[in-house]
Amino acid sequence: MIPDYQSCMLPLLKFASDEKVHTLPEAVVYIASLFNLTEEEKKQMLPSGTQTIIFNRVGWAKTYLKKAGLLEDPKRATFRITKRGIDLLKENPPEINTKYLARYEEFVAFQNKKSEKNKNKNVISEETESNITPEESIEFGFQKLKDSVSEDIINKIKECSSNFFEKLVVELLVKMGYGGTLKEAGQVLGKSGDGGIDGIIKEDKLGLDVIYIQAKRWENVVGRPEIQKFAGALLGQKAKKGIFITTSWFTNDALDFVKNLDSKIVLIDGEMLTDLMIEYNLGVSTYKIYELKRIDNDYFVEDDF
Repeated sequence: MIPDYQSCMLPLLKFASDEKVHTLPEAVVYIASLFNLTEEEKKQMLPSGTQTIIFNRVGWAKTYLKKAGLLEDPKRATFRITKRGIDLLKENPPEINTKYLARYEEFVAFQNKKSEKNKNKNVISEETESNITPEESIEFGFQKLKDSVSEDIINKIKECSSNFFEKLVVELLVKMGYGGTLKEAGQVLGKSGDGGIDGIIKEDKLGLDVIYIQAKRWENVVGRPEIQKFAGALLGQKAKKGIFITTSWFTNDALDFVKNLDSKIVLIDGEMLTDLMIEYNLGVSTYKIYELKRIDNDYFVEDDF
């Protein structure tokens, strides 16, 4: 019987316990052998026919272990156990599942986003999954995949240089309709360095107004003092509009502060940044499309001749 992804977690972590760099196909071979899968079971495909079920489940086990900080990606398409993962194995856990991983703050943050947008989402639990409609299942599954991609994007951005992050911000704003051409936008960002301002970009293609930008590739939360500094820099430039972008998130004090300013400052946290990147196809690519069909009742209406 093909194990579910949670049943794959502990074996996968044990597989990586040699502290070597491994690939997912290697892990799939190991786990398939460990669970004595038949050749037929090894070849069973997802309904889409694009991937075997066992490969998909081991892949998700890897994703969850990575979100908990037990595995890391030393380079593309590989993984390796972390010190945290080694320490966990020393505890000799009988199993590892999502409830067990909730002991790690990073994993909790991955599952439960801190922004108001995610607080208002309908969340499906494993207990109610069997009671929902097929369409609901697709919707919730889509959101889960999107959240995972968002987390991967943030991790990749944090691995890149500050210059790359500035370039990314420029490309995103241009795709959203700001800055005229990419060349024009790129000439100004990251070059002003004036009192908390990283750059300036045109609000529209005609350049009728400009927007001042602050871009922070941070791990820690951005508080009110940083936003006050940026607002002061805007005031010094007699500017009315600004965008503050960070890979982390903002404190409630920072969010409240911008509501009462004469200047219009838009705060974009890491979650909103990745949402915009996904929406405008920056740093992501479509790898699979599903078409949902419904019956066309008009087709089956017979003419009365």
